[in-house]
Amino acid sequence: MSGHPIVAALYDRILGPVEHAGLGEIRTGTLAAASGRTLEIAAGNGHNLGHYPASVDSLVLAEPDPHMYSRLLERVDRVGPCTDGHVIECSVLQESAEDLPFEPNSFDSVVCTLGLCTIPDPARALAEVRRVLSPDGRFCFVEHVRSAESGTARMQDLITPFWRRAAGGCHPNRDSLALIESAGFRIEALERGTMPKAPRPLSPLISGFAVSPAP
Repeated sequence: MSGHPIVAALYDRILGPVEHAGLGEIRTGTLAAASGRTLEIAAGNGHNLGHYPASVDSLVLAEPDPHMYSRLLERVDRVGPCTDGHVIECSVLQESAEDLPFEPNSFDSVVCTLGLCTIPDPARALAEVRRVLSPDGRFCFVEHVRSAESGTARMQDLITPFWRRAAGGCHPNRDSLALIESAGFRIEALERGTMPKAPRPLSPLISGFAVSPAP
């Protein structure tokens, strides 16, 4: 996989002001629902590191892009996945969300932040998330999504072909909430807001967690 070297190189610089403007707080609030053995898909450059709660016993980070993966390894070595001095056992894998190399019911929680918009086959990825989650396990998410306002949604449709190429495959018009529900998850907590400092077509944001009901 060739990946997106320019996006990986600029991602921290672009996202830094957004994190400080409020996205970091959203991450912390959302990841508070994670516990036990936890998997993060589409982990990117590792911006969730430092936001995981002490209720997480161990963490597996999966990222398919080789350039993001390289920077993720560096961040794990530099920052580590800890909160308030609590150090979490962590491993990093170069794997795609659509083909997870884990047995069914392997994790108590799965996390995805700003990833469903970029994953090539999100429906397949969410099916994999359900497969590897334990019964009643939690899927924690933060995603910018298709707007409920028709004018903004039209703007998202217009910019998506360009933005997808410029931003490493990101689809700002993707209805990730509908995808989560269609995958069979039950939404337990949901907040709607806006991405700090983001232009209007990129600003609609959802965060929360869903449960994978027991069969």
